[in-house]
Amino acid sequence: MDLYEKYNLKHVINADGKMTILGVSKVPDEVVAAQKLGDQNFFEMSDLLIQTGKYLANLVGSEDALVVNSASAGIAQTIAGIIGQGSEYHLYHPYTSRITKREVILPMGHDVDYGAPVDVMLQLAGAKMVPAGYANMCKPEHLEMQITDQTAAILYIKSHHTVQKSMLSIPQAIEVAHSHDLPLVLDAAAEEDLTKYLKIGADVVIYSGAKALEGPASGVIFGKSNYIKWARLQGHGMGRAMKIGKENIIGLTAAITKYLQDGPETGDSMIERLEPFVAELKKIPDFEVKVIQDAAGRQIYRAEVKPVGKLSAEQICDQLRNGKTAIYAREYRVNQGFIEFDIRAVDQSEMDQIVARLKEIVGGN
Repeated sequence: MDLYEKYNLKHVINADGKMTILGVSKVPDEVVAAQKLGDQNFFEMSDLLIQTGKYLANLVGSEDALVVNSASAGIAQTIAGIIGQGSEYHLYHPYTSRITKREVILPMGHDVDYGAPVDVMLQLAGAKMVPAGYANMCKPEHLEMQITDQTAAILYIKSHHTVQKSMLSIPQAIEVAHSHDLPLVLDAAAEEDLTKYLKIGADVVIYSGAKALEGPASGVIFGKSNYIKWARLQGHGMGRAMKIGKENIIGLTAAITKYLQDGPETGDSMIERLEPFVAELKKIPDFEVKVIQDAAGRQIYRAEVKPVGKLSAEQICDQLRNGKTAIYAREYRVNQGFIEFDIRAVDQSEMDQIVARLKEIVGGN
């Protein structure tokens, strides 16, 4: 029996991107094979985490690394580790009033909901979030003026979800942090470069294993050895609730190895695949279509559609999602009248289905 039929599930075309709500990525065969090996063998789990961490750190030029359950777990365990600094008392009493140095400074425009709010992950870690700047602006001096003797770290979120304009750069945030002997923790969950942020001085860099890296459900933390050691220790405390299985530790290690060898799809390749798709979309009445680049500056290109007929962007997306096959477009800008189609996980057959469904929706109305 077909998997979708067996569990009464809809087929999904993911033109939204590497989205958690859709299962994030398609995992390559080599990674699935590695997961199988992990699943069918036994390991001393503490040693597995240490040794795979050393292996991955060596690949990217980091002092150490730790595979975790997700990028969210990476934030929580890293920040909790920085607050506790290896204290066994803190490990068993993570929210104790004995430890008061809990403030984590975050640019206000970075307190976003990426599927869960950033501030919730900080609360889980036992941190007190201190916003810096304003929703539409944060300068280095805004970070600096929030630093007190209770500041534990500065957190920076590198993401398309965050405010992009009038925002201090990562090097500027690193400079502020280091001038006050504070760690700069960088959430780079969906970023594609595994070395650049370490090279410019970020103390901890956190990635999702399932987004750009196309690994299984997982995350990875790279950075200075003491911060990784403290984060690893959290697996015996609050991190126990977010432990990762042996199959996904092995799977992500294989995925990162493959990723560093092969790299992501290039921007030029995306544009080349987009061109015939965009040409077909332009044939649909009342559609204005063009190729655009990712708002956060990544080498990701998408088809942008602006409906100018009777149906709004929101109405079209609703019908796409609720058809026999659920077609998910990128809906971040539907309130502005724009639909985006991300083709990184879409093949030519699926592009044809998207075009046919859009013609059906527009023609049927």
